[in-house]
Amino acid sequence: MSEERHPFAELGLAPALVEAVARAGYVEPTEIQRQAIPAILAGHDVLGTAHTGTGKTAAFTLPAVQRLAATEDSSAPRGLVVTPTRELAQQVGAAVTAYGGASSIEAVIIHGGTPLGPEKEELAFGCDILIATPGRLLDHLKRGNADLSRIEVLVLDEADRMLDMGFIDDVKEIVRRTPADRQTLLFSATMPDGVRWLAHELMTDPEEVKVGRETAAEGIRQVLHPVDWSQKQALLHHLLDEWPEGQVLVFTRTRVTATYLADYLRARDVSVAGLHGGKHQDQRDKALRRFREGTVRVLVATNVAARGLDILGIRHVVNFDVPEDPRDYVHRVGRTARGDDTGDAVTLMASSDWVEIRAIERLLGESIERRAVPGFEPDVVPAAPRGGARRAAGALGPAARHPAAALAHPLSGRASRLSPLPGRGP
Repeated sequence: MSEERHPFAELGLAPALVEAVARAGYVEPTEIQRQAIPAILAGHDVLGTAHTGTGKTAAFTLPAVQRLAATEDSSAPRGLVVTPTRELAQQVGAAVTAYGGASSIEAVIIHGGTPLGPEKEELAFGCDILIATPGRLLDHLKRGNADLSRIEVLVLDEADRMLDMGFIDDVKEIVRRTPADRQTLLFSATMPDGVRWLAHELMTDPEEVKVGRETAAEGIRQVLHPVDWSQKQALLHHLLDEWPEGQVLVFTRTRVTATYLADYLRARDVSVAGLHGGKHQDQRDKALRRFREGTVRVLVATNVAARGLDILGIRHVVNFDVPEDPRDYVHRVGRTARGDDTGDAVTLMASSDWVEIRAIERLLGESIERRAVPGFEPDVVPAAPRGGARRAAGALGPAARHPAAALAHPLSGRASRLSPLPGRGP
């Protein structure tokens, strides 16, 4: 197919970028790319909403690279991408490097968990596009290491996640340091009121691009496995034996559970790595690299990996702990069935998970199939609490909602709270 007739060329992308897209193996643009790229190239502020796995990163990196490649001056960044997590910053950086290589676009990535010194040196050397997490960028700004006075294109990526993580005040402070005449692009998987108000405050007559409804991608086969809470880890091990091929991403709510579960599986000869906010950045990078390269088959992670983890070939996503926020369910299961691929999303549902499951199904607008696994049928079938789901769950208290307050740690035989307990923790 010639460049002139390539679908990405029809969106207005320059030949060099079309070639880069073709080398990456992409033939047809996704719907978010089809709508957002021409609007961004036309200079509009764009408010984009699409669920995970739909190609939002390329939707803003491609036109941003094209605009910034028109002038060669990297003394101070002219493009800024703000992301909520280190992993997402690295993913955006990889995309900018891949697409900007043909145009000599230089990118610098800064985020927490790494020394400030090398980042300061990179910032002093200069770049075209700066990709940063909010806290680390503010740190450099306060030290005088970064200059945002020449920003032409500002991207706020995964804005809903930044809202959830309490970064919005930091984001506003960062935006105040950029020129008023910048082009602002805000992308999000969901559009809660807080994000919409942020867009209203920071953007000028944005063109809104919304693709699909807030639901899981079509290629994801979803199923709930009812199971007693104390048998979740045994069921997970059984399922891994039943899935001879494909990589598996397992989500927990807390870093404590992620560590325990990785140890539990490792003791049973499962090739596994753990990923959570309690690990140093080099440990997180190593875990992701091993999983991406296939050195380990199973990655146990907290929500730190729910967004920005773009790895083809993840066949199974397992919600070991049901997420408290139903939107997190959409982001988690979106790690499989990337693009036009298919995959399985399995949720282990104890009787205490009923409230969260109902919230997820309300968000999806449909029920998820219940399918008990032979040998792991629960003694207590999940059912609705009387007197209103949330009121009843709250009245019971945490001990009643999660009756197994302590499990015997399979590795030591001692009572331990290193078990699938509720709670948050990146």
